[in-house]
Amino acid sequence: MNHSPIRPKEREATIQSLRAGVVPRLGIQHIHVGRKKELDELIRDTSRIQDGGSSIRFIIGDYGSGKTFFQHLVRSIAHEKGLVTCYADLTPDRRLHSTSGHTRNLYAELSKNFGTRLKPDGGAMSSIVEKFINKAILKASEANQTVASIIRKELEPICEMTNGFDFIQIILAYSQAHESGNEQLKIDSMRWLRGEFSTRTDANRSLGVRNIIDDNSAYDHLKLFARFVRIAGYGGLFVFLDELVNLYKLTNTVARTSNYEQILRILNDCLQGTSVGIGFLLCGTPEFLMDPRRGLYSYQALQTRLAENTLAMQHGIVDNSGPIIRLNNLQPEDLFVLLQNIRRLFENGQMEGQMIPDSGIKDFLSHCFNQIGDSYFRTPRTSIKAFTDLLAILEQNPELNWHDLIPRTNIVMDREIETDQSFGEESSNSISTGNEIKDEFTSFKL
Repeated sequence: MNHSPIRPKEREATIQSLRAGVVPRLGIQHIHVGRKKELDELIRDTSRIQDGGSSIRFIIGDYGSGKTFFQHLVRSIAHEKGLVTCYADLTPDRRLHSTSGHTRNLYAELSKNFGTRLKPDGGAMSSIVEKFINKAILKASEANQTVASIIRKELEPICEMTNGFDFIQIILAYSQAHESGNEQLKIDSMRWLRGEFSTRTDANRSLGVRNIIDDNSAYDHLKLFARFVRIAGYGGLFVFLDELVNLYKLTNTVARTSNYEQILRILNDCLQGTSVGIGFLLCGTPEFLMDPRRGLYSYQALQTRLAENTLAMQHGIVDNSGPIIRLNNLQPEDLFVLLQNIRRLFENGQMEGQMIPDSGIKDFLSHCFNQIGDSYFRTPRTSIKAFTDLLAILEQNPELNWHDLIPRTNIVMDREIETDQSFGEESSNSISTGNEIKDEFTSFKL
């Protein structure tokens, strides 16, 4: 079968990402398989956000099970639905709650990765602001009013929100700089919107505002920006957070509990409908969710709210309508189709099966099973990486035969990279209680 060629930029970016074992940002639609029921639920969430509602989902899966891939796929769908997205990975320096700038770091990373349909890879915050200002200029000319008065009228709904007045002042400053060509004022305004001012003194000197985006107000600013993008003409804001297992790794009980309390606050806002036009998609491992000592279930209020449908579990039925969505492992048939899609990327419109036939893919999967058992399809990252390496060799050396290469392909089991780094709270808050010391040894392994 002949397929239409894939754009070279998408093809190269996708192949390079797969060979590196990371999720592609371009061309993800060319290799996606399965997850239909889970995707249907997230598509409903995007519609709910468009209607002014809110949503929160926890995507739970083992390492290498496809959480990040699924997250990128949902982001592309959200862009097509007219939503603004932002994403970030949680790290020791980026958390949901902190007292030393780590939450502001997370907000700065999210703001840097604002994306829209026209700018899906991030850096869209300035485009969103300019789109709003251009609409205000057009309305001002039609109504014979000043641009500033139109902006104040349009942004009146967010005036009472946290730092809402300062936010309006920043938009006015950006509008003034946009009309006068003052590039420095535009840069300072965007720095404030991205949370890059570390002191109120600098912000006041540059922009004349008294407040900045700090650890305490970062989440409130996400809700504020969700309102703003809807006023600017978008459907809402969808926030994607990955690697939440880093919260589970926090050894300091106070720091970990504070982060879980922030998750509880977000969960309550979304489930009770107090947030407008915003959604959250959080990815973590089963240990992050269910560990009774350090996971989300160690916090009683979260355990009751995130409890899964017991009736469905008793009857072996999957219920994806709740906050928890468990990514079912890919089946061997799904992985076979996925490898066929990857082969099509390499062949790029040529006759299908020219590099390696379907029988060769079956032999490769059998080889993977002999090497690592059923992990080859449950956590397929290493299987995919090995297959792309095989195709790369065949592409560069067409005289070689896949029969000879498959038995020499080494497949290793995908495991979490263990680190000895302590993700505790800052040194100023490092006084440990007896319970905290015990907590550090709950994950001790011989």
